[in-house]
Amino acid sequence: MWQRGWRDQAWSQLERPDSPWDLIIIGGGITGAGILREAVRAGLKALLVEARDFASGTSGRSSKLVHGGFRYLRNLQIRLTYESVREREHLLKQGRGLVSPLGFLMANFVNDRVPAWVLGAGLILYDLLAFRWGTRHYDPDDLRNLCPPLTAGELIGGYRYIDALTDDARLVLRVIREAVREGGTALNYARVDDLLMQRSGLVEGVLLRDQTPEGKGRTIEIRAHVVINATGAWADDLRTIVGGRPRLRKLSGGHLVFPLKRLPLPRAVSFFHPDDGRPVFGFPWEGVVIFGTTDIDHGSVPQLEPAISQAEVEYLMGAVRYAFPSSDLTLDDVQSTWAGVRAVVGTGIADPSKESRESVIWNEKGLLTVTGGKLTTFRLMAHDALRAIRRRLPGRPSFDRRLRMLDIPPAESSLYADLAPADRLRLVGRHGADAPAILAASDPRELIPIGESPALWAELRWAARTEGVVHLDDLLLRRVRLGLLLSEGGIPLMERIREIVQAELGWDDVRWAHEAEAYRRLWNSCYRFPPSKPR
Repeated sequence: MWQRGWRDQAWSQLERPDSPWDLIIIGGGITGAGILREAVRAGLKALLVEARDFASGTSGRSSKLVHGGFRYLRNLQIRLTYESVREREHLLKQGRGLVSPLGFLMANFVNDRVPAWVLGAGLILYDLLAFRWGTRHYDPDDLRNLCPPLTAGELIGGYRYIDALTDDARLVLRVIREAVREGGTALNYARVDDLLMQRSGLVEGVLLRDQTPEGKGRTIEIRAHVVINATGAWADDLRTIVGGRPRLRKLSGGHLVFPLKRLPLPRAVSFFHPDDGRPVFGFPWEGVVIFGTTDIDHGSVPQLEPAISQAEVEYLMGAVRYAFPSSDLTLDDVQSTWAGVRAVVGTGIADPSKESRESVIWNEKGLLTVTGGKLTTFRLMAHDALRAIRRRLPGRPSFDRRLRMLDIPPAESSLYADLAPADRLRLVGRHGADAPAILAASDPRELIPIGESPALWAELRWAARTEGVVHLDDLLLRRVRLGLLLSEGGIPLMERIREIVQAELGWDDVRWAHEAEAYRRLWNSCYRFPPSKPR
């Protein structure tokens, strides 16, 4: 799937469709991916288009958590929490190797604004909503035994509970590829320049532009029974074309990445920031430790490549030093950073953290917009969107929530016998049905980790060959997360990376040099701290 030349074939099919499209989905994040997956299952002829790379927006810059939203209980968002914990449980069962359970410690400190007993009651409710029991209270000494870096003198105890984590970009890609395998069509770097309108004023299609270097800006008009706007934080841009007034509030969430050896957290730790009482957290992920997140207004125009601000870094570092003082962490220990922009419906309240994370659907002149929501509930959002336009689809198809979110992957035991069990589980979880093909296409010498990350060199080759990579940052920031996991974003390994992927990508030396320099500039300006000026 998506071997060299696939994009030209896809554009040729767009120019000469065998039959009209039932559905065009704009946006290649988790929401659009989920809609494509469920539409294809229902027998619809569906097309997904993304202006940049799949998962390059919010869905590849999340906090990597598949969680029920315990903090949403504070805002009395019971329904959202219930739906989230139930979806979390489904993903844990169906996404082994991609979605994993994560033990959380909720640490309580002397000056917390929320009493410990309130947290305990909330966590009991959290467990009840999920039909699982994992909450337990610990005194300070026991909590430190569970997490030795938690050395703050103000610690008075805490609770244990269970959530989950994932590789968000790989989750998006697996959902999209499973949809394509069953007959869907998905194109990255295909930008919607305009919406096509009927004489009646209703949306009937899109004007699509090829954004790849090889495409040279080719355009095409495509029509469909329904057009869905699943562009997340950018949804208002399309809505204004049909006269919709801006309704979204863009919030930025920044994260810091530390080497595990500098902040050796054995499990996740959550606590309230000493400055403003907002919940913050740190947890181990893919051989590093992530600490986040901020929740600040981003502005009216979300950047395509947002970066964490100095103020956000200081805010997060203040929390790190407060909870883990003996670690003596400084800015020099920050290995990488990222920021993501998410959309909520703006209500005008002062505190961004109190805005609702519920998803919303608006139908304006035939354009259906679905936005808000959470990574965890992507399947529910997909069903809500499709049911909202069911009457406009041929045959009024039905959509079954009882179906699996993810296809059943091959058995781990069927993979290369000499591969470590953790590596087999990783391949099955992240790549699903492609896992055996990855091994068949790999040199055994490539079945080893890349640097200190758990990613295998074989995954890098496979992604370059078959996963729709257009630019080097697609490969290193989303397909294989080296830009977040390795020192200097993997740049010191660039020659070895080149040996494996340049021929697979079909790039000559000039193109490689251009892509390598573009990646270096992007990483330095948006993923390191302090950001450096482009060199």
